Amino acid sequence: MNLSDLKVAIVLLNYRSKKETVECLESLEKIKNEITAIIVDNSPTESRDFIKEKIKEIKKFNVELIKSDVNTGFSGGNNIGIHHALANGYDYVLILNNDTVVDENFLSNLLLTAEKDKKVGAVVPKIYFAKGHEFHKKRYKKEELGKVIWYAGGIIDWKNVIGLHRGVDEVDKGQYDKTLETEYATGACMLLKKEAIEDVGMFDEDFFLYYEDSDLSMRMKKKGYKILFEPSSFIWHKNASSTGGSGSTIQDYYTTRNRMLFGMRYAPIRSKIALIRESIHLFVKGRPFQKRGIKDYYLKEFGKGIFDEKN
Repeated sequence: MNLSDLKVAIVLLNYRSKKETVECLESLEKIKNEITAIIVDNSPTESRDFIKEKIKEIKKFNVELIKSDVNTGFSGGNNIGIHHALANGYDYVLILNNDTVVDENFLSNLLLTAEKDKKVGAVVPKIYFAKGHEFHKKRYKKEELGKVIWYAGGIIDWKNVIGLHRGVDEVDKGQYDKTLETEYATGACMLLKKEAIEDVGMFDEDFFLYYEDSDLSMRMKKKGYKILFEPSSFIWHKNASSTGGSGSTIQDYYTTRNRMLFGMRYAPIRSKIALIRESIHLFVKGRPFQKRGIKDYYLKEFGKGIFDEKN
């Protein structure tokens, strides 16, 4: 099938980040593929009018805005967009963080890779830190900014049940320029094939936020689908801009709870035993929202759980 014949929907989730959403839309105007952008506004605050006005300025592709009445998290919000795309006959759904900026050829290169093999369920690009959003800002020369890797494929450390980004913090010098299978696709940008979604299902809304991409990846792999890293496709990511950054109470709560949920589903037995021991330690000596996350896991309070957005 020619790439021009493929129907592609790009799902952008807006949560208290309307300016980032608009900047992402503007960057998508560079790409040559025919697309529809589906914006799911998951915000408890009113941002719809602002986005509606900005959408009128987008001329190169169709933009649809869906308002969610409640905050259903990353998993639930994106599922709204995925469901809408599948119901309207799209061949591919691209999940894209709204705090990203894309290269003009990123989508074409993802599609070329996806179309080569029927057993490909998802394809992910190389992702750089956007300039000024690096973890270690003083480490790099000026000319290296924009080439610092955030993600060059995903690795799961099953002993410790931690998802790792291959190449993170490294300056790109071509060391990750081979297309290959990767353990998990990142929710920051993943191209999903319609047939794989229909077979495996969408994001598990029990996760709400964090680890839902790893869970979907594991379910795809169990069904025999490949997840490929395609380095000729690349984007830039303003890391964690919508969740308060690394070490926030949001991250403490959801990563703690969902790491337990993910690990107890998929990890080897020794790792599960270690997780249980660690959970006891965190419940006693962890930070306040780590303790809450552990408590909610054992009480099976999933989805949004008890997290208070005011904190």
